[in-house]
Amino acid sequence: MEKESPNERILRIGHRGAQGYAAENTLASIEQAIALRCSFTEVDIQRTSDDELVLLHDERVDRTTNGRGLVSELTLSDIRKLDAGDGQLVPTLEEALKAAKGRIGLILELKTKGLAYDVCAMVRAAGLARSVIYASFLHDELQHVRRIDPQADTLVLFKWFSKAPVAQAVRLQATHVGLHFNTVTKRRVKAFHKVGLTLFVYTVNKPAEINRMKLLGVDGLISDFPDRI
Repeated sequence: MEKESPNERILRIGHRGAQGYAAENTLASIEQAIALRCSFTEVDIQRTSDDELVLLHDERVDRTTNGRGLVSELTLSDIRKLDAGDGQLVPTLEEALKAAKGRIGLILELKTKGLAYDVCAMVRAAGLARSVIYASFLHDELQHVRRIDPQADTLVLFKWFSKAPVAQAVRLQATHVGLHFNTVTKRRVKAFHKVGLTLFVYTVNKPAEINRMKLLGVDGLISDFPDRI
């Protein structure tokens, strides 16, 4: 039997910047991902009450800042007064695009409904359309992205292995698929590759799991500690 060897061309992808080393979804975290030579970094997009796009993972600011409340009920001015960790401010999407341009690719996770049109417009205005992958667990948002930009790269995310995920990804005309590392098998990797989909796995931090994913032949690993990849 031929011995399997690790995938040496696997992409190194930072998670929420590189949150193992800096406060998540901040410009400092993006800079860490750049310093660690990541091909991409993943960040999360939410909308404020005054329709500004900011980098925050949760619906509330409580966990990641020294404030309280729903992002959707706070203005950008309210949010900019908060400490996002280590004295960092919560960045706007525009600031993140500027920081990343020409330095690192971005995976923009659309966290709530109705973000696709504004996010795509901002990416286009920044001249980063070919350096961005749009991602979401909200698959309708990815359909909106596809209508806006037929050439866009889209990453359909699955929390757990749902029914007929390959068919779902094909129906959505996705270019990439994101799976939790606990759901990845050799058979599933082959099934996605067979239909031309690029497979990223999240959130892989332990060296043993990183090596297992490499042996299974996935295309990219999203990690809080991307230097371990």
